[in-house]
Amino acid sequence: MIENLALGLSVAMTFHNLGFAFIGCMIGTAIGVLPGIGPLATIALLLPLTFALDPITALIMLSGIYYGAQYGGSTSAILLNLPGEVTAVVTTLEGHKMAKRGRAGAALATAAIGSFFAGTVATLVVAASGPLLTDLALSFGPAEYFSLILLGLIIATVLAQGSIFKSIAMLVLGVALGLVGTDVQSGQVRFSFGFFELFEGIDFVAVAMGIFGVAEIIRNLEHPENRSGTVAKVGSLMLTKEEFKRATPSVIRGTIVGSILGILPGGGLALSTFASYMLERKVSKYGHEFGTGAIEGVAGPESANNAASQTSFIPMLTLGIPANAVMALMIGGLMIHGIQPGPGVIQAQPALFWGLIVSMWIGNLMLLVINLPLIGMWVSLLRLPYKYLYPAILVFCAIGVYSVNYSPFNVFETVLFGFLGYLFFKLALEPAPLLIGFVLGPMLEEYLRRAMVVSRGSAWVFVERPVSAVLLAIAALALGAMLLPSIRRKKDQALEE
Repeated sequence: MIENLALGLSVAMTFHNLGFAFIGCMIGTAIGVLPGIGPLATIALLLPLTFALDPITALIMLSGIYYGAQYGGSTSAILLNLPGEVTAVVTTLEGHKMAKRGRAGAALATAAIGSFFAGTVATLVVAASGPLLTDLALSFGPAEYFSLILLGLIIATVLAQGSIFKSIAMLVLGVALGLVGTDVQSGQVRFSFGFFELFEGIDFVAVAMGIFGVAEIIRNLEHPENRSGTVAKVGSLMLTKEEFKRATPSVIRGTIVGSILGILPGGGLALSTFASYMLERKVSKYGHEFGTGAIEGVAGPESANNAASQTSFIPMLTLGIPANAVMALMIGGLMIHGIQPGPGVIQAQPALFWGLIVSMWIGNLMLLVINLPLIGMWVSLLRLPYKYLYPAILVFCAIGVYSVNYSPFNVFETVLFGFLGYLFFKLALEPAPLLIGFVLGPMLEEYLRRAMVVSRGSAWVFVERPVSAVLLAIAALALGAMLLPSIRRKKDQALEE
């Protein structure tokens, strides 16, 4: 591992990659601070820019945006009582109460230091578990891969917000959209409806930009009240001895919770912050202070969300399965560069894998420096009117999607999926399962075909092989459990809380 980390250090420490890691961290912090934009929409909008970069450089920058947003989201949550990122929702409960008591600086420092510690530990977890999972995955055949992808799709659906039936419908729609275009094996064109532009399939960038970028802008324009408020004064960033003593165990517990739950497909990030907050309320000696500004309610969830954001890379890099919609975007970006995420990445692209891991730790160090000394700049950014932001974002979006294939058709696709994304929001349909289905659908079909060819057309191959049978059994149990009314009600109640 020391040799591998040395390889990663030689890749991550180049001036080029350090520069783009810093750019990604700065952008991530900014969009985390600004309520309503989020890393998903930002990464979708920036995907076209990465085509001119090396794959490792592109992945380093996009990753910086992703975990940088987890840092930045706490700033608006604490100072403005508006979470800049969904994972910062829990932080508003105690963080803003601390700000009202004049301890906003201490809350911000706790969030930043806890996130740095959690990110460092989670990076080590990724480095240690990545090769082990890769060795396991290399023993898989087509049947095991089909069952594994199916399990990932089902868990992503089960953990998604809203109705399980709506999530399944969105997943099926995503798989169907992923099958549009020319069938690689037969050469037949499928579901193109006579459009020549669809012969190569629906453009991934158009889908991502539309559903998560354009739709998010429309939603923000509809709710201007979500973008204004009184910014609390920051004050001193120094923690008292008592605050440091109380926050330390919470940071450790949050790191453990986030590192485990971040691997889960679906809502691992949001789930980790909620679970950490509930854990702190139960085990803290100061449980009576929760709701009035308990520092444990900031330290635990903020550590959990950053640890989860790092460990969510594990299934994406080692198995080729996205743990959330952002990871699905990462997979799409790598596939555009001709790299298939999965167990072959470590062996075929060791510089990419280990360079990314080392860059995560460097990025966390950068974010610690970016967030605390530059807090005044982020406070000023919170006062920026949204009416100046969204026209520039839309223009940038149109230019970016056009530059992918220099096709006006892609721009129309983006607009169409933008309105579809807004419609999904109005109908309470979670779009994340659609994107995950869109990415994994073609892979699911490919491994299904391979397994059927190997078994000479016998579907028993999926239950005859032990690993495949166990994965299918887990998928069936997870789906069956969520279909039970009592369990479904408990899940919906937890998500509402």
